[in-house]
Order: sequence, then C-alpha cells, then structure tokens
Amino acid sequence: MDKRRFTNLLKKTEGTKLDFKQYIEIDTDSGRKELAKDICAIANSRGGRGYLVIGIEDKTKKVLGIGDLELNEEKIQQIISSRIEPPVPISLEFLEVDKKKVAIINIYDGPQKPYQMRDNGAFYIRRGSTNDTMRKQEIISALQESLSLNVELCPIPHSDISCIEKSIVDKYFASQGIQADDENRTELMESASIIYMDKDSGKHMVTLGGLLIFSRMNNVYIPHNMIRITNRINKDFNETIIIQGDLLSMLDKSEDMINNILPKSYPTEALNEGVRNAVLYRDYTVFYKEIELIIDHNSIALISPGTLVKDRNGSFVNYIKRNMWVYEKIIALDSKGRFLKSGRGFNRMQKAFKYKGKVTFIDSFKDSEFKVIYPGIKNFK
Repeated sequence: MDKRRFTNLLKKTEGTKLDFKQYIEIDTDSGRKELAKDICAIANSRGGRGYLVIGIEDKTKKVLGIGDLELNEEKIQQIISSRIEPPVPISLEFLEVDKKKVAIINIYDGPQKPYQMRDNGAFYIRRGSTNDTMRKQEIISALQESLSLNVELCPIPHSDISCIEKSIVDKYFASQGIQADDENRTELMESASIIYMDKDSGKHMVTLGGLLIFSRMNNVYIPHNMIRITNRINKDFNETIIIQGDLLSMLDKSEDMINNILPKSYPTEALNEGVRNAVLYRDYTVFYKEIELIIDHNSIALISPGTLVKDRNGSFVNYIKRNMWVYEKIIALDSKGRFLKSGRGFNRMQKAFKYKGKVTFIDSFKDSEFKVIYPGIKNFK
C-alpha cells in the first residue's frame, strides 16, 4: 500500500470494512482472541477487502505508530488458523508515516464465508464500527452464497499465477476430457477454483488447493506443506530430510526415501500408506505444523496435523470428509493409482505387522494432531 492510498483510508470513518487500532496485544490470550474477533467480523462483512490499521488513534486519526511491537505475518496467520474456521486470507504490510511505523492487516474478501470463531462457535460481523454476532438469517444467507466451505478454495495472499506448473494443469484437464492451452488455461483454472480473482486489485491469487496440487514451489507461500523425516537408523542418509513440492511429487520422494532408509524386510508399504493418508487428509488450516516422520530403532512415529474425523459413535472413520477438492485432483493425476485401493487403511497397516508388533493410533485433540506409531526396525533385521 502506498502513502496516497493510506491517506485516503485515514480520511474515511470506521465502518464494516475498516477498523483503526491504537495498539493490539498479541502476547496475551485475551489480546489474541480480540484480534481474531476483529478480523472475523471484518471478513464476514460485505464490501470487498477490509483493513485493520494498527498504530492510529481511532477518533482523532493521529498517527501513533506501533512502537516496539513485534509483529509479523506468520504470527497473525497462526492466530487466525488456530482461532477462526476456515482461516481468513490476510496479508500484513508496514508503512512509515511521519517517521512512525504503522501496520496494516489486509483482510481479503474470500469465498469461504461465514467465518466462525473456534472457541465459542460464534459468527461475528461488523455493524457500523462495532463487532456483533451474526443473526440466524445472516448466517443462512452467507452459507447460501458460498455453497461450499472447502478450505482448499481459500486464496493465499502474495501467491501469483506464475507459480502454477502448466504441465500439471494440462494433465488434469486432459483427464477430464478438456484440452487446455495458452488461450483458455487461465479461464479453466479460475472455473476450477485453482486460482481466484481478487476483485479489488484485479489480480489472480492461487487457492490453497491450487498450490498444493499444481505448484512445485508452493513452499514459498505455504511453508507448512512439508514432510520432515528424522532418520535415526541409517547413517547413509542425513538425519533430517525435508520434502517439499506439489503433493504427488512429495509422495514420490517420500516413498523413495522410506524404501531406501528402512531395511528391505520392513513392511514399508504400511508406512507409505500412512504418509499418503497424512498428505491427503491432514488439516491444512494448521499453518504452524508439518507432517513428521520419526524413524527410530524401537518405533516409527508418523505425526499428521489435525485430529481424525470421527463418526457420531466416536469410531474412527476415513479422512474422506476432509480435503475433498484435493482428493478429486489427486485421483485424476496419480498414474500409480495409490488412492484407489479398497478397504480400510488402518486394517491394512495392522495386518502388515501381524506377529511382528502393534500399530497404535493416537488422536490428540489437545495437540491437534493424529499419530500412528509403528513397530521399530529391531524385529526386521
């Protein structure tokens, strides 16, 4: 944002899409809760992009600055992803005004309304310059307008259409019987929610799902899309191995690494199945955690962000209710057919270690993660 546009903002009064803050507290739980509530309310309000300007006295518009407040986009994203569902797309900018530093949180008009606070389940909206809970009809109207609450359709700020791998896009549309070329590719990607047009700037952003499936450099925009392998058994490979990229190439790389690190007698297919499930069904709204695989002599732990989906009886069910947009794209693109096997993956994992050890599944709501603990390699040498 340039100073001219900022000056125009200062001339406006607070409203449904604009809020001035003298300061914010992000080091206390109450402060983080209040910030999330403000962002949620602006995001749910009509009117395009919203702005939360920090370092401005709201009544006099005097520029006070943020002083020594340690503020960065990652901190804001963590607050949002842990407190608002689905996460609100935002970006953070800093501007020097009258030799003072001002922070501007851009709150994009995403397609996933209504946004809901995780802690109390409330939907907030702006009424004039104050926050209020949405009424029943407002929630119904917002749901009817969005029709879909897929988190994969959320646009990712700062992303650009240039990071999309055209060959993967063309392969996907070819699987649907559609030929993509330079003339129609952008239109096809927009209709398929791979990209999203920001009405305010007139520029395209890539959706979360678009980055996961169609970008090999998505770690620039979503660094939490990562598999971290900790290798404590094989000195021929590094102790820490980081795997990034589009989801299918991540699966290929992780399978190769697992098969190379572990002894040939170990049932690696059961481990690869766990990684496949984690990559496909993890909770991608948890922006501060990556998939972890810790390979040790006594046990192998696979840790996936997000708890497992359960039915009404509390029984484990497949992750199929999460990331359906990503699931459809992977099914279409995976020439190896890794996700077409019938039967329950949990049962296959357990059967692979029959008479060799126990596979343990741990669903941790407290840590917002799902763990699979496999037997170590000591019985497979």
